[in-house]
Amino acid sequence: MIEDNHEMLTELDREIGDADHGANMRRGFKAVLEKLPTVEDKDIATILKTVGMTLLSKVGGAAGPLYSTLFMKLGTTIGAKSEMELNDWTQGLEAGISGIAALGKALPNDKTMLDALYPALNALKAASENGATAGEALQKSADAAHEGMLATIPLVARKGRASYLGERSANHQDPGATSTYYLLKTAAETWADR
Repeated sequence: MIEDNHEMLTELDREIGDADHGANMRRGFKAVLEKLPTVEDKDIATILKTVGMTLLSKVGGAAGPLYSTLFMKLGTTIGAKSEMELNDWTQGLEAGISGIAALGKALPNDKTMLDALYPALNALKAASENGATAGEALQKSADAAHEGMLATIPLVARKGRASYLGERSANHQDPGATSTYYLLKTAAETWADR
């Protein structure tokens, strides 16, 4: 998903950032794909923490620590299991979001990746509470992330490089919210039938 969309992510970042988000995410997830075979027989925590550490070392700018935090918190919360339930994912995602918010000192509507993550988590919880299957809940989560991503367009950035532009950051889609949506969309598609 990142490979297919890295140029668009870079173009979004060119408008309100430093035009490297797509390249950074591509480099980071390419390294992740190379690293995953070395941990495929490990528990979920080890796999997710390996993803996090790889992203930290390969993704430049603020995105590296932020995405690393997401995966590290997911791994720590889910723990040394070989199988994951929807509740595990939900709790892990919530911990990841809390970690990102603390690290970036960001809030909803700051025009960041959190604007995709918070609605995704809320939709995931609501779907789960209403008896949705894991696949349905993950799809609702991805759909809400998409809506959150689009909702960043009119916002004026209050965090990150885009905040330096002030009012000029409005009318541009946030690249971090976009790549976050792609990750949640991929999770929903990958685990739809599991």
